[in-house]
Amino acid sequence: MKRALISTVLLAFLSVAQAQDAKPGSAAAGEKKAAMCIGCHGIKGYQASFPEVHKVPMISGQGAKYIAASLLAYKKGDRKHPTMRAIAVSLTEQDIADLSVFYEQHGGGAAAAPPDDAPPASPAVAALLTKGACASCHGANYSKPIDGSYPKIAGQHADYLYVALKSYKIEGNPQVGRNNAIMGAQVKQFSLAELKAMSEYLSSLPGELRTVKEPYFR
Repeated sequence: MKRALISTVLLAFLSVAQAQDAKPGSAAAGEKKAAMCIGCHGIKGYQASFPEVHKVPMISGQGAKYIAASLLAYKKGDRKHPTMRAIAVSLTEQDIADLSVFYEQHGGGAAAAPPDDAPPASPAVAALLTKGACASCHGANYSKPIDGSYPKIAGQHADYLYVALKSYKIEGNPQVGRNNAIMGAQVKQFSLAELKAMSEYLSSLPGELRTVKEPYFR
């Protein structure tokens, strides 16, 4: 018991020390640390098979603050995904800061900025988006979130969005699910068919997210 307590205290101390030592993220440093990321996120059309077959999310052009928050959630277990958790727990807070800034800037200029107004949804989908108050966090065009900790979702792969949204419905599964009180409350209002319809519309929008093809040898 005493040994376990000492270990816990030491781990907490090391975590605090690590956080204090972390510096602002560096894109140049992040590029050197991205080898474990490009095998999935650097291949256009690459599909994951867990928890079901879907395209891995586009992360180039995503906000750094959101990427960091996501990796920390995988590291803490608030997001449950064996592969992403294994990667996240291997990262220091400095690694996360560097990778987040790198991917925010990655491939900059490869895609035009999205228009200020998103193309209108069908009346049925528009009603669902209004019910979920999606624009209140993700921005009027779903690509300019009101806070950096929220993701850009315009143009993201529809099947990934669907899988991600469904994960907020899952409870008590040690391998799959996401713990987020706000998203959980919103998503549980909708049927799976409604979540799929919203995902398909959001995916159809012009956005800043992209997959930047990486060279086979770096």
